[in-house]
Amino acid sequence: MRNQNKPIATEGYPSIAGFAVTTVICCLIVYIAHFLFFSVFAGIFLILTVFSIFFFRNPERTTPTDENSVIAPADGTVIYLGEAFEDHLKEEMIKISIFMSIFNVHINRVPVTGKVLDSYYIKGKFLDVRDKRATFENERNALVLETLKGVKLVVVQVAGLVARRIVCYPKVGEMLTRGKRYGLIRFGSRLDVFLPKDTEIKVSMGEKTRSGETVLGILK
Repeated sequence: MRNQNKPIATEGYPSIAGFAVTTVICCLIVYIAHFLFFSVFAGIFLILTVFSIFFFRNPERTTPTDENSVIAPADGTVIYLGEAFEDHLKEEMIKISIFMSIFNVHINRVPVTGKVLDSYYIKGKFLDVRDKRATFENERNALVLETLKGVKLVVVQVAGLVARRIVCYPKVGEMLTRGKRYGLIRFGSRLDVFLPKDTEIKVSMGEKTRSGETVLGILK
């Protein structure tokens, strides 16, 4: 899968290059034609270039080795923690929702080592992801995973008010390793993780998470 050893996510290259080239062009216009007004545009596009590099950053993380641990798939803040009905598996599960602001790392990581049993994409709305309806009404992409011990869980990328592009690399039948990058969502969104009800939860409401490092729970 992409972006395993790159400091900047490849999906960010077009935006970064576009803003950088525009910055250079504006600077050349100021320098050659002496149109000083273009220095304002040069400054704006320079800020956008720096922000794009910051947004698509792809830091290394140290993933816990406990095979029963479920690690956070995203950087952000826990905004929901409780029971919820998972439509695909048709059962009551524990749902943990992580909100990603535009300042968080947006690379998503695999929460457990296991096989992709199913992958599905649903078109929908673009409500603010902090709205409780977002889980069921927003555009989203989900992976149904099965651990090596046969435990099933679901991880869902949910598009938001600003985030309008979900990127997900894995295919059905593929074996994934805990902590590996598996996709991203552009410009702020949320991740929903559905765990079996007997999972020992290790996070609380309002807690900050780090993708690939924070343990959300321990599977029985």
